[in-house]
Amino acid sequence: MTTPPLTPDELLTTTRAVRKRLDLDRPVPMELVRECLETALQAPSGSNKQDWEWIVLTDPQLKAQVGEFYRRAFEKYAASRSSAAKLYQDDPARAAVQERVGSSAAYLAEVMGQVPVLLIPCLHVPSGRLAEGNQAGLWGSLLPAVWNYMLAARARRLGTAWTSLHLVYEKEVADLLGLPPEVRQGALVPTAYYTGDTFRPAPRRPLDEVLHVNGWQGKA
Repeated sequence: MTTPPLTPDELLTTTRAVRKRLDLDRPVPMELVRECLETALQAPSGSNKQDWEWIVLTDPQLKAQVGEFYRRAFEKYAASRSSAAKLYQDDPARAAVQERVGSSAAYLAEVMGQVPVLLIPCLHVPSGRLAEGNQAGLWGSLLPAVWNYMLAARARRLGTAWTSLHLVYEKEVADLLGLPPEVRQGALVPTAYYTGDTFRPAPRRPLDEVLHVNGWQGKA
């Protein structure tokens, strides 16, 4: 398909987490999802194992059940001190942003089961048991591919959001979808056309606040 003319930097800086602007009523063609997944498969993976699996949900009943698990998980998250809406309350500027994030996250929790497409990216894990300690190498073989998918979706005027709260109920979702024990879920990515025109780069902490050169004490 013909994609909007976005430069690489525009694509990278305007691929946002879309929640309130997801179009719940406009179907997303499976062909378009497949195009995005073909791009996802071009991502690197450790030792080129490509141990990923991609679960695409379009069935209304399955989506509703997964959405209910997500809603229940969000309720627990929202009540915790680590929820987005409760962060940085001592910084008025950041607190206002966090409250908006919290509001949009709450909205997504209510409508997750109504989003046209839900994507669950997974990895084969020997015996199904996650290793103790650092798991960067494991998930580093999946997360770049998920980001590729989200970038490809953005280029096709689709909105996505990276979520993982449903993993509180990972076993229940696995049982619902018939996943084998050695397949572990990594995220839940709602996918839909978005309303409105486009997106802008988001405000971020200045680079010099987070940049360290040649060690922790090194500042540019």
